[in-house]
Amino acid sequence: MCRLAAAVLAVLTACVTRAAGRTVPLNTRPIIGVLAQENLPGDQFAPAPSYIAASYVKYLEGAGARVVPIRINRTEEEYKKIFYSINGLLLPGGDVDIQTSQFTRAARIFYDLALKANDGGDFFPIWGTCQGFQQLTVLTANKNLLTLTDTKSVALPLTFTTEANSSCLFQSFPKDLIQSLSEENITANFHSWSLSTQNYTRNQRLKRFYRVLSTNNDGQREFISTMEAKHYPFYAVQWHPEKTPFEWIDKSGMVHTTSAVTASFYTARFFVSEAMKSQHHFSNLLEEERALIYNFSPVFRGIHAVFVQNYYFD
Repeated sequence: MCRLAAAVLAVLTACVTRAAGRTVPLNTRPIIGVLAQENLPGDQFAPAPSYIAASYVKYLEGAGARVVPIRINRTEEEYKKIFYSINGLLLPGGDVDIQTSQFTRAARIFYDLALKANDGGDFFPIWGTCQGFQQLTVLTANKNLLTLTDTKSVALPLTFTTEANSSCLFQSFPKDLIQSLSEENITANFHSWSLSTQNYTRNQRLKRFYRVLSTNNDGQREFISTMEAKHYPFYAVQWHPEKTPFEWIDKSGMVHTTSAVTASFYTARFFVSEAMKSQHHFSNLLEEERALIYNFSPVFRGIHAVFVQNYYFD
């Protein structure tokens, strides 16, 4: 068996205790929800009030999942129906208020549903990237503990903690990829706010809930760059694995090396493998087809735009 196939198999069978300590049949047709958000400030040419960057859709599709866009400004009942139809949730990066936005309102509803479901043995994973990482910290701590950092456009290596070796996320990664992640500047950072190690350590809710898998340093303060929940299938990265293969803005933080692209695939493949453990499904095929992202067309924003393509929603 080739190394890639072996690694994927390891991912699929890892952390079975997260599924209520039992082995469940894998769902080989996973559907993952990606949460939309209010448009970027100053985007005067957006054709609708909310968007999803197409790179997140491609990121999941490239690892074997289909995507359902989750629009903002929907009712709690609508979100609950979607929750029991999809197999996981991705909270993307962006630039909204992570305490008062419609993005936050929807994220909180799904977060609470996921806690309740997993507590009852109904497996449901969540992934947060950048803003999504930050949103998860706010939802867990019930307060904003983020700190300004000089990390707006920089690629960094990860400083792995001792927890990384036994983590669900990293334990199946090839050794040479772990070495690349720890030694090469291949994780893209495009954020001004971070969860400092100090603020994490001081907050008991965060400490009880999350394991810190990697940290980084902006030269003045150490911040958390990768974490996973201790008892839930929740994962979060402050960096952007989805940008490497699919975004082409000409900034210093963008890296398109083979090792960076490989890291992107392994993070996506891991999360999709988690979604395969969920047994949620739509009530019928027609409802499923109507919900999928295929019903929408991405808008090309320019090769050097923040996002090359966006999906827009009313």
